[in-house]
Amino acid sequence: MNKNFATYDMFESYRQGSAWLGASAKAFWSNPVFGLSPSPVPATLAAWGEVTEHAFSRMVAKPDWGIESIVTPGGHEYVVRVEKVLEKPFGDLIHFAVERPQPAPRRVLLIAPMSGHYATLLRKTVHSLLPDCEVYMTDWHNARDIPVSKGTFDIEDFTLYLVEFMRHLGRDTHVIAVCQPAPLALAATARLAEDDPDNQPRSLTLIGGPIDPDAAATDVTDFGRRVTMGQLERSVIQRVGVKHKGFGRLVYPGAVQLSSFISMNLETHMQAFARQIANVARNQAAEHDRHNDFYDEYLAVMDMTAEFYLSTVERIFKGREIADNRFSIKGRPVDFSRITRTAVKTVEGMEDDITAPGQCIAALDLLSGLDASKKASHLEPGAGHYGIFAGKAWRRNIRPLVLDFIDANSGAPRNPS
Repeated sequence: MNKNFATYDMFESYRQGSAWLGASAKAFWSNPVFGLSPSPVPATLAAWGEVTEHAFSRMVAKPDWGIESIVTPGGHEYVVRVEKVLEKPFGDLIHFAVERPQPAPRRVLLIAPMSGHYATLLRKTVHSLLPDCEVYMTDWHNARDIPVSKGTFDIEDFTLYLVEFMRHLGRDTHVIAVCQPAPLALAATARLAEDDPDNQPRSLTLIGGPIDPDAAATDVTDFGRRVTMGQLERSVIQRVGVKHKGFGRLVYPGAVQLSSFISMNLETHMQAFARQIANVARNQAAEHDRHNDFYDEYLAVMDMTAEFYLSTVERIFKGREIADNRFSIKGRPVDFSRITRTAVKTVEGMEDDITAPGQCIAALDLLSGLDASKKASHLEPGAGHYGIFAGKAWRRNIRPLVLDFIDANSGAPRNPS
């Protein structure tokens, strides 16, 4: 790949220019002199500027966790601190330390996806688990901020990070992998079962993950079939520009990913922004209203290393290495039949248009060495992709089932809140 820096910097220049244009429009049309006119045009243009500036500014800001405290089932409120447990170049293991008298009885490792958004995308998931669990989590870094001297990072490296995190937390850990990392979490568990069986997790819950992308193809999972690897490299891979620590690193830029996300539901996003502009013009919007809460997270995107993105497409989607039990790490095959102790549960949403039902439950067929009593699955009616890990379906139905599954495989207290 012969990539220069011009394209990456062009995207950044466009983003900065759009934010400046929005700020200028807001400042100009908010001038009190326009209050003398009964026309709604000045207020509308000022509102357009405010919404535009806010949106383009969010694209480069890593969201804050915003979890200051939690309330336990007993009604006690405790302060929450985010601590780094292990620090590595491409991602950290963090702990949401709740300042309660005794640790929660369940130790959970929540594996966040590396698919364009920060780990804070699972903020609601974390918050819902904290009253009942000691929550540890993967916090992946923005590739544009990682110097080239730190080396490369592909799906094999990602899997080895998971192995290290699981080993560090020990055998009494219950792992929950959401979406993209599900197949690699399964591979990491198999590798740990082979190399260090005493430290394999008690349970593994896979939520909406593409274990077998061909089991029920969607527009997202079928994308890899429609393009060649060469086309992908030429169309979406860029070198990080001069103002970042990762200058020169080949990445799949967050800005390119965001354009793909938005194009999938363009009309819906356009309507949402039109409503927000109208609300701002009528003074009916707020800093933390529903629109901003959603888009502050949705628009905050991070770059992925080129090798991680390309190896995901080539090996998980095109080659189906996980689905066919042909995945290897540094030349060593991963054998899923080695998983004999870790209980495995899959969760799918009936209306999931990203990872359709059938893709995730395929994991259970790979586990030939695991007793049927340690396998479980759940299909949530009416739930889409986001809903099965952070929406109403998660809060009302799936979370209690996952905690029951954890308890059944650890001896922790029953009847979670």
